[in-house]
Amino acid sequence: MANRIDVVLPCLDEAAALPAVLAALPDGYRPIVVDNGSTDGSPEVAAAHGAYVVRESRRGYGAAVHSGLEAADGDIVCVLDADGSLDPRALPGLVEPVSAGRAELAVGRRVPTAPGAWPWHARAGNAVLAALLRRRGVPVRDIGPVRAARRADLLALGVTDRAFGYPLELLLRAGAAGWRIAELDVGYGPRAAGTRSKVSGTVRGTLRAARDMAGVLR
Repeated sequence: MANRIDVVLPCLDEAAALPAVLAALPDGYRPIVVDNGSTDGSPEVAAAHGAYVVRESRRGYGAAVHSGLEAADGDIVCVLDADGSLDPRALPGLVEPVSAGRAELAVGRRVPTAPGAWPWHARAGNAVLAALLRRRGVPVRDIGPVRAARRADLLALGVTDRAFGYPLELLLRAGAAGWRIAELDVGYGPRAAGTRSKVSGTVRGTLRAARDMAGVLR
C-alpha cells in the first residue's frame, strides 16, 4: 500500500522488548516482525501486540531483513532493531527525506543516551568500518541498525549478504549506485531488560559481525 510505511523488525528472542517497541510505533507504521528462530515466544508476543509475523528459518540478520522486505508492500520501508535500544518515534525523521525526494536512503547515526549503551568494542569496530566506507565515497559515520528507503529501490540493489554484513553491503551498493544518503542522529539506549545482544553485547559477538563485514569489503 503506497501510503503506509512498513517497519521490518528482525527478531531473535526479543519477547521482553517487543510490547514497548510495538506500542511506540507511530500511527501508519505497520510492524513486520521477522522471527529468526526465537525460543522465548517472540512470535506469539509480536502477534498479540498487532504485528504481522514472518518466520525466517535461515539464521542471520540479513536473511531476516530480506525476508521482511519481501513480505512488505508499503512504498517506503524502515528497518529497526527489535531490542528496545532505538526509539521507534525517530522513524518519521528518517522517512521524511526519502518521501520528500531528497535522499534515496536515510540511516540513523547512533548517539548513546546512557553510559554503557554502546560498548567500547562495538563502537571501535563501527568507527573503523565507517571510515573505510567514507574512503569509498559513502558519507556515513555509523553502520547503523535503523534505516528507511523505498522498498523497490532496496530490492533492486541486489544485496546478497544474509548475515551481519548486510548493512555494510547495503551502504556500499547504495554508494556505488549514486544514491543520496542522509544520516540523522538517533538516540541509542540500553537494550530492554530480559534481552541479550547477539552482536555488540560481547567481544565475541562483535568479532563475528566484523568477520561478516570484512567479507563484504573484500
